[in-house]
Amino acid sequence: MKLVIATIKPFKLEEVREALTTVGVRGMMVTEIKGFGAQSGHTEIYRGAEYAVAFVPKVKLEIVVPDDLVDQVTATIARTARTDKIGDGKIFVVDVEAALRVRTGELDEDAL
Repeated sequence: MKLVIATIKPFKLEEVREALTTVGVRGMMVTEIKGFGAQSGHTEIYRGAEYAVAFVPKVKLEIVVPDDLVDQVTATIARTARTDKIGDGKIFVVDVEAALRVRTGELDEDAL
């Protein structure tokens, strides 16, 4: 099993969720986050005053999938979240040693 962690632009969340559902993803965790990278913030004007916004709002997706779905899930996220503009996000893949469904006691892939 693998944990796929993806940061994407917030307005792409629903489109990415729908695309992942079609490839077999049955659940994910979503967190609203702020961060910076190559985009390194931007400036905004509020009530006539310009100020710098150092952290840009993003959405973090965390999805645990069987090994055989990893390539399809990462490709789907990358394709669907892409806007061809700076700040489209990143995808990380991490090994998962174990999973347990609390309600039933199911383990590993059965718990997904």
